[in-house]
Amino acid sequence: MKKTKTPIQKYRTDLPSKKQRSYFQDLCLYSCFFLGVLNSTSAQEEVKEVEHRPFRIGAHLKNMHTWHGSVVHPGAVLASHIEYNSENTKFTFGFWGGASFSTVDVVNSDTEENVPAYYKEVSIYSKYRFSDSFFVEAVSHNNYTGVEERGDDLHYWGYDKTQGYNFVDLSLGYHPTPNTLLYFATIINGGSGDYELQDNGRLKNSWTHYFEVSGKVWKNKTSSLSLFAGGAWSFLTNKTFYTTNSGNIINVGATFTRSLAFGSYALPIEVMAMWNPEKELTVLQLDIIIL
Repeated sequence: MKKTKTPIQKYRTDLPSKKQRSYFQDLCLYSCFFLGVLNSTSAQEEVKEVEHRPFRIGAHLKNMHTWHGSVVHPGAVLASHIEYNSENTKFTFGFWGGASFSTVDVVNSDTEENVPAYYKEVSIYSKYRFSDSFFVEAVSHNNYTGVEERGDDLHYWGYDKTQGYNFVDLSLGYHPTPNTLLYFATIINGGSGDYELQDNGRLKNSWTHYFEVSGKVWKNKTSSLSLFAGGAWSFLTNKTFYTTNSGNIINVGATFTRSLAFGSYALPIEVMAMWNPEKELTVLQLDIIIL
């Protein structure tokens, strides 16, 4: 995840306000609404026996890269992954990486001038499936875009909260129906700027929580339409990793998926329309799954 290095800002350190709690209540209402829609349209998927492949690779070509209601990089990106899957398919361990075709400007700390930097990320993930309905996942997000261009030393395995490019989150996923996912993630120990500056100068970790409900509402043989809504909050601070000051709904939209046939080869294409009401951000992301 890209997080631009900016001067530390000072935030209030009191407990979450009524306004912040109301954001969480609104998110619950969104979730109940979507669950009602998704439960009425879900259908059982056919179970097919497939040959076990312990190692898998994949590649995506995207016009931009987004994550939880934020634009990580605004230009074209080539992303790839390699992963290991256990024979019983319960355990997965892999690496996900992305690199951009265009640059963004970052400020060099020595010259105080804008310099171009390509998006670069190599993240590590692990997933365990207790059943077809429930899984846990841990991800180390290592986005080191512009680190050296800013004049900093790159420490890939460094997780200092003030460095601004590495953090770990732990997530839980539950499928109440085959076409519905409830997803809950928590950023661990205030990584990559997920903290609040207190009056005494200490940094208080936010431990930001993110919750999303998503699922298919329509499909045919080659296409499907999914809806999603997500929000972020913290029980410890007013500031969160994904929001400016307090908890809010930050990720609402729809994803249309279609598989294009080229002879015996099928090319899946996804178009996602995403709206972040807090940032007043609306984007249309194209994702071509080339491998």
